Amino acid sequence: MKIRIKSSLIRHTPVVHGGKNSIKNIDPQIIDFSSNVSPIGAPPSIKKTLKKNIDSIQNYPDFNSSSVISSLEKYTRLEKSNLLVGNGAIEILYNFSFAFLSKKTKVLIPIPTFQEYETVAKLGECKISYFKTMNLSENLDDFILKIPKNGCVFICNPNNPTGNLLSKNQLLKIIKKAKKLSTFVFVDECFIEMVPESNESVISYVKKYDNLFILRSLTKSFALPGIRIGYAAASNKTIKILQKIKIPWSVNSLAQDAANTALTNKSHLLKSNLVIKKELNYLTNKINRLNGFDCNNSSTNFILIKTKKNSTQLQKFLLKQKILVRDCKNFRGLTNHHIRIAVKSHHDNLKLVKELEKIQ
Repeated sequence: MKIRIKSSLIRHTPVVHGGKNSIKNIDPQIIDFSSNVSPIGAPPSIKKTLKKNIDSIQNYPDFNSSSVISSLEKYTRLEKSNLLVGNGAIEILYNFSFAFLSKKTKVLIPIPTFQEYETVAKLGECKISYFKTMNLSENLDDFILKIPKNGCVFICNPNNPTGNLLSKNQLLKIIKKAKKLSTFVFVDECFIEMVPESNESVISYVKKYDNLFILRSLTKSFALPGIRIGYAAASNKTIKILQKIKIPWSVNSLAQDAANTALTNKSHLLKSNLVIKKELNYLTNKINRLNGFDCNNSSTNFILIKTKKNSTQLQKFLLKQKILVRDCKNFRGLTNHHIRIAVKSHHDNLKLVKELEKIQ
């Protein structure tokens, strides 16, 4: 039997991400600076919730994640009809692509950025344009001129891996211009809650702009990458379409329980951001003083570092010291002289700086 496969699938190569699972036979005691989750870990209350509700695994989960939607309604101050829950933010991204992107869709992606935007656009056989910039704020007007008609613009805010943050007003300029061109603006806000002393989220504007789509995750801010739960905010019409194609029971019952507990624990975000503010400043100042290392200005819990050293060799050296950093050579727009580190506890950050000092 001859199996017919879409040409986009034949060309497809899965993206390699950070995290301990990206390295074979890794030491379990490794300090993982490659994964950008909260430096204070998950709230203890979530672990208690999971233990308490463990017997729920013998039942099917709520098909519509109704309780989570109710929690999100209070958390975001949006209507239930503007919200959608998914098995991690990544599932929602892929479903968005399936529903709204096609061969006719022109997609604009600023680079470097999260690589899965490019992946879904390629799988959808879209016409992709790239806008190279290490700081979109500085090239905003030129970027706006590139917005396609009847297309889609992907924005990660703050941007992964650069850590740069667009202001609310800057994003609104993009959204307004795109609306005139009947173009979607997909804003990934998975790190927005880990920007200390700033609130540049445009999530409330989904009520006003039907071309705006917001992606959020509990993975980063509440340190739940193993649970897999994320959510989206958009117009009623957009959410209805995505609900039609959502995989049944994709969000398990324990993930829903964890989300409900997390969304009532805003104090955890405040504690996390205090650590991020302090340790981001510490790491940036210390590493910038080292010969051959240059930190990109970041507004969130990770730092992109340009290094004179080969990024792969640097990663291998640090692994021997039980430290894992993100080799950024596979980010479009970056080279094998870029690594990314997450902001962690002061104890862990001290160890990283100490090892970097050895290789100047």
